[in-house]
Amino acid sequence: MSTSDSPVTRIMLAVNESTIRGYPHASISSRGAFEWTLQKIVRSNASGFKLLFLHVQVPDEDGFDDMDSIYASPEDFKNMKNRDRARGLHLLEFFVTRCHEIGVACESWIKKGDPKEVICLEVKRIQPDLLVLGSRGLGPFQRVFVGTVSEFCVKHAECPVVTIKRRSDETPQDPVDD
Repeated sequence: MSTSDSPVTRIMLAVNESTIRGYPHASISSRGAFEWTLQKIVRSNASGFKLLFLHVQVPDEDGFDDMDSIYASPEDFKNMKNRDRARGLHLLEFFVTRCHEIGVACESWIKKGDPKEVICLEVKRIQPDLLVLGSRGLGPFQRVFVGTVSEFCVKHAECPVVTIKRRSDETPQDPVDD
């Protein structure tokens, strides 16, 4: 079978926004996982891969993302939902644009829910060859309180999973931030 007849390798990357206040961009861990995937897996074989970007938006327990805001009309809630959608699209646009610049095929989509559960459900539905996740590299004490999506996915996703820890020089002042 010639190389041109080979099916592409489909790699799912679960990506999220930065938690650093005033920084509406891809998280340090998501960018790191993406760059690692490009450098270590895709390399110069852009046509041999398709990257699948999943962003899971977490619905706030009480429905309010910004407790400092005043919601006085149904339109205010519609605006809040539109803002959340726009932020998710902005995040995915970063990754899709980079893929198009270097010639790597890609798809992206947004889901809502608990990230660890949604990622595993999407893996089951999409059946990628590999799942790549960024990891904050939290210590055991921090993991107890914050939990880790990557640990859950390593145990439960129905495909091979690679987790990429962020570099120590990329760790923000509060290591829980990303």
